[in-house]
Amino acid sequence: MSTDETNGPGGDSTDLADRLRAVTRVAEEHLARTEREALFPEHALAELRRTGLLGLLVPTADGGLGGTLADLVDVTLALGRTDMSLAMIFAMHCQQSEALVRYARPPLREKLMARLAAGELYLASVTTETGKGGHLFKSYAPLRESGERLEIDRTAPIVTGGTHADGFLITMRSPHATADHQVSLVYADRAQLTVTASGRWDPMGMRASQSLPMKLTGDVPGDQVIGEHGAFHRIAQSVFGPLAHLGWSAAWLGTASGAMSRVVRLLRDPAGRGRFDLGSELLLTRLSRARQRLDTVHALLRRTQDLVERQADLSAPSSQLLLNALKITAAEECHAAVDDLVDAVGLRHGYLKDSPTGLEKALRDLRSAALNYGNDRLHLADGQLCLLDPDVTFR
Repeated sequence: MSTDETNGPGGDSTDLADRLRAVTRVAEEHLARTEREALFPEHALAELRRTGLLGLLVPTADGGLGGTLADLVDVTLALGRTDMSLAMIFAMHCQQSEALVRYARPPLREKLMARLAAGELYLASVTTETGKGGHLFKSYAPLRESGERLEIDRTAPIVTGGTHADGFLITMRSPHATADHQVSLVYADRAQLTVTASGRWDPMGMRASQSLPMKLTGDVPGDQVIGEHGAFHRIAQSVFGPLAHLGWSAAWLGTASGAMSRVVRLLRDPAGRGRFDLGSELLLTRLSRARQRLDTVHALLRRTQDLVERQADLSAPSSQLLLNALKITAAEECHAAVDDLVDAVGLRHGYLKDSPTGLEKALRDLRSAALNYGNDRLHLADGQLCLLDPDVTFR
C-alpha cells in the first residue's frame, strides 16, 4: 500500500487523510523555525491533539480512533515525508500508548484511555539510563515502596519530548528485585512529578525532537505499575521492541521517500529541464539505486508488520531476527538512498540548505538512524540469535 492510499481506522481512509493533512500543514508552516532553532514542534503536537491522532491506537470502545498497526505505520510514513522529528515523536508516543492499552489495569486504564482519546495525554518514554550501555531490559534505579505509594527518583540522559510530555512511562528496578533485569514499568503523570531538564539540545539532525537529559522525582499510587512488578521484559518484547522498530523504520522510510519524491519532481519540472541531463546514465543509475533501497525497506517493513499483526508470541529467534533486520536495514538503506540522491543532483540541489529537495536536512536526520539503539549492538544480539536458529527458519 502506498503512503498516499492510507487506510483509516475502521477503513475510513478519507477521515484519516484529512487528519493527516491538517497536521502536516501545520508542521510545514513551522518547520523552518523548529529546524533552525531546534525547537520541539509544539504547534504540530497541538494539531495531533486536536485531530485525535494522539489517540490513534486507543480502541473505539474507549473513545479513541481504534487504529491498527497498519494505520500507525501509514501515518508515521506520511509524517516522515514532512519532518522526521515529528514522525519519530508520534511513533514513540504510539508505542507508549499501546503499552497502556494492553497492560494498564483498572482503574488507571480507564482514566488514561479517556485522556489519550481526547488528545490530552502526550506520552514520553524514560528508558535510557547512565551506565547500562543501552541494555533495555536492565535498570539500576530502584523503585521504592512507601506504604501504598511508589517513590520515583530517576535520571535519564535522553528523554525525547520530555519537556512537553503530559505523562511518562518509566522503567525502574522492581521494589523487591534481586537482579538488575527485574524491571517494572510505571506510569507517572506530570503533575505527580518534579521534572527538571538540563543541558542544551543542538544536534546535527533530528533537531525538533528535543531529546534532553531529565531528572524526575515524586511518588505515585501503587496501581500505576503497568502490568505487574517485573513485567517490563514481557511488555518490551510484545510492544516496545516491535512498535519501536516498525515506527522508527516507517519514519525513516517516509523521510527518504519524501526526499526522493521531491528530487523526481524537480527533475521532471519543465522549468528546470535545462539543468539536468535526463538521459545521463549516471543520473539514471543513481535514481535506480535509491529507489531500489527504498523498495527493499518498504517490503521488509510490510513483511515485519504482517508478522507482528498475526504472531502473538514474538520471542522466537527468527521473529527477533526479522524485527532487528528491519531496524538495521531501514537505518542503513534510507540514509544511503538519500546519499545517492545527493550525488545524483549535485551541489546545488543535494548539499545546500535552501534547495527545495530538502536533501541536506534529510541526510542529517537519517544519520541518527543507525545510532538510535545502535546497529552494532543489534548485530551482536543477532549473532547470538543466529546460533539459536540452526535451521534458519523464516517467519
